[in-house]
Amino acid sequence: MHPYRTHDCSALRAADAGQTVRLSGWIHSKRDHGGLLFIDLRDHFGITQIVVPSGPELLEKVERLRVESVITVTGQVILREGAQRNEQLPTGDVEVRAVSIEVRSNAEVLPFQVAGQENYPEEMRLKYRYIDLRRDKMHRNIMLRSQVIASMRRRMTEQGFTEFQTPILTASSPEGARDFLVPARLHPGKFYALPQAPQQFKQLAMVAGFDRYFQIAPCFRDEASRADRSPGEFYQLDFEMAFATQEDVFGVLEPVLAGLFEEFTPEGWKITDGAFPRIPYKDAMRDYGSDKPDLRNPLILRDVTEAYADSGFGLFAKIAASGGQIRAIPAPGAGDRPRGFFDKLNSWARENGAGGLGYIIFEENGGKGPIAKNLEADRVEKIREVCGLKAGDAVFFAAGKGDEVAKFSGLVRTKVATELDLIEKNAFRFCWVVDFPMFELNEETGKVDFSHNPFSMPQGGLDALNTQDPLTINAYQYDIVCNGVELSSGAIRNHLPEVMLRAFEIAGYGPEVVEERFGGMLNAFRYGAPPHGGAAPGVDRIVMLLADEPNIREVILFPLNQSGEDLMMEAPATVEPARLKELSLALDLPKPKPALSK
Repeated sequence: MHPYRTHDCSALRAADAGQTVRLSGWIHSKRDHGGLLFIDLRDHFGITQIVVPSGPELLEKVERLRVESVITVTGQVILREGAQRNEQLPTGDVEVRAVSIEVRSNAEVLPFQVAGQENYPEEMRLKYRYIDLRRDKMHRNIMLRSQVIASMRRRMTEQGFTEFQTPILTASSPEGARDFLVPARLHPGKFYALPQAPQQFKQLAMVAGFDRYFQIAPCFRDEASRADRSPGEFYQLDFEMAFATQEDVFGVLEPVLAGLFEEFTPEGWKITDGAFPRIPYKDAMRDYGSDKPDLRNPLILRDVTEAYADSGFGLFAKIAASGGQIRAIPAPGAGDRPRGFFDKLNSWARENGAGGLGYIIFEENGGKGPIAKNLEADRVEKIREVCGLKAGDAVFFAAGKGDEVAKFSGLVRTKVATELDLIEKNAFRFCWVVDFPMFELNEETGKVDFSHNPFSMPQGGLDALNTQDPLTINAYQYDIVCNGVELSSGAIRNHLPEVMLRAFEIAGYGPEVVEERFGGMLNAFRYGAPPHGGAAPGVDRIVMLLADEPNIREVILFPLNQSGEDLMMEAPATVEPARLKELSLALDLPKPKPALSK
């Protein structure tokens, strides 16, 4: 018999009754029933109930053990009768009557319990992550992640993609975030950078003549944490295609994502069927107030600036006259809500930096509310018609200029739909946001700058760069969004040196700067580069959605905390002076802030 186990803790069934078996695992829980002691024995696969019969030797041994101690049990499989059966467990028809028990590792007092559903502080959970990962939900999340990645690999390979591994030690990247730098011991004063993404390498693979590349790629960015972004490192399904149009890229990624979500989503959930909607960036900002629209939300924003121009409602009339916009956020059914509902939203708007949240309630004979009292009846009716509302509905307003009013109206759209319970449940709704602007006006400098990825191909190519107002040029650039979460950015790449140099010139970078910073890729393009494009959906965010977790750290094996620290391994840590000297480094640490005098 194997020294540790003949079966795992999820394997035994009624047909195994009478067999002598051996199981190993952790003591999940113990229950003393007076002369009989019951143990739930847990391993990676599941739980089996162990019965420790009366008798001083076994009982005394087990009674001394704490939960989470590791033991090996040898015993006989016994059928459980009637009410003793546990239908919640695959092994619930049987139990193992222990004949011998060997202690493999005795656990000390736990910092928190593995069994049960209690919530514990995240800092504690991260410090003892190996214990946290024993808990059922966390174990399932990490196994889900592994299964999702395996499915990604299979689906990409089936579409003719080949997996390559790109370098981890590389040069500083133009991705936009801060690099993690690695001192080069053999080259004093010089540094490698950990890749923010494999962007340049995957493009160079296309130049090298490979047709379809993919990689489950680790990426490193020295940036702040947030709920859907892990500080330090993350993983993405990185892929690139030669001789590909934008629609070719969409045609690859849509079945991969739809298939993943169908494979790992509970039965009965709805997933976008067929081709994902394509929403131009300007339409997304106009209709949803976001370039990451959540299509489970049925509310569509409306521009009602005209209805307020030269109107009796002075505040909005002034905003309209100064070139601002008034956005309407429909609220179907809200007219029947009590006054407190509107006051609550008004307070929420102030907490989010707005002056308030004006509204109109529609009745059979017109509108009511503070705005309706000061706005001409025909204008109130025009707003109702534009928004497609009826008696018993309401509408909220956001006013201001440019992206500021667009983004705030998007926040209101989400808040109103949430408060009215309008967001579709048990659904994953995908869309592409396309036609991002190539350039934007930098508000601080007043100069034209890249609005997104500088290496995207401008629509219209060199001719557009030479003849159009830069602020009117769109790029072959796209994001894929699911339920309001951006899963990936991508683009058809700019593979022509003359187009790249001109694009950077418009943004204020001379050819010498481009040659210095991106000369490697630029030179490669001079030796014959195919048109190419790709995308890189985030693995962590996909698993976060599938696991229905609000925080990305819940689906990462050993994540850093919000401050970018590994509490378990105590990283980052100081390095002894001899090591710094070996690397030709000297520290110039910031001076501590002086203590406040009493």
